[in-house]
Amino acid sequence: MSTLTATNKGAATREAILDQAYGIACSAGLEGLSIGPLAAAVGMSKSGVFAHFGSREDLQLAVLDKAGERFVAYVLLPALQQPRGLVRLRAIVDAWFDWSRHTDGGCVLLGAVSEYDDRPGALRDWVVEQQKRWRQVLAQAVQLCVDTGELGAETDTEQLAFEIYGTALIVHHDAGLFGFDAAVARGRRALERLLRSYAAPRAPAVVAVPSLA
Repeated sequence: MSTLTATNKGAATREAILDQAYGIACSAGLEGLSIGPLAAAVGMSKSGVFAHFGSREDLQLAVLDKAGERFVAYVLLPALQQPRGLVRLRAIVDAWFDWSRHTDGGCVLLGAVSEYDDRPGALRDWVVEQQKRWRQVLAQAVQLCVDTGELGAETDTEQLAFEIYGTALIVHHDAGLFGFDAAVARGRRALERLLRSYAAPRAPAVVAVPSLA
């Protein structure tokens, strides 16, 4: 077997393990990942799994990387094809709402926030950094709305990003409990109300005054 063939086979095996681990993490969380059941699910020995991931934590970090890549590919990249401004911001949020239907049980990223918010270490550091970057993406999308004149010049971009994030959280929360369609409908109404509250003030209409001449 050539070195290239062995490398490709190793990469494919690693991806197969990651795909299986990602599915487990969606339903059971990252703490639900156990090497034994994972190895059995992919038809490998524990040592075979460890050959690709040096530790359980390395595996969990790799799953987080995969979750982040899938999230960006599903939520952000398609929206970037839209014009700058509210059209793009709405596309980001709408895809974010829809993301809850495509996570096979739950969002690994949101689950990780709950799992590691008070547990110092590499996993918490990864989660904090990912969340910071996503808030920055939202704030930048809001700033573009300010630049286009669709939102007021005084808009606090970080505050609005925070409020949009809160809306997405309740949509994901309600989608599992009360149904996706109802949750998204409420989320969209909440988003529109929020955007209206930050809208740029309209210029007063100019009323023609009849000439007295």
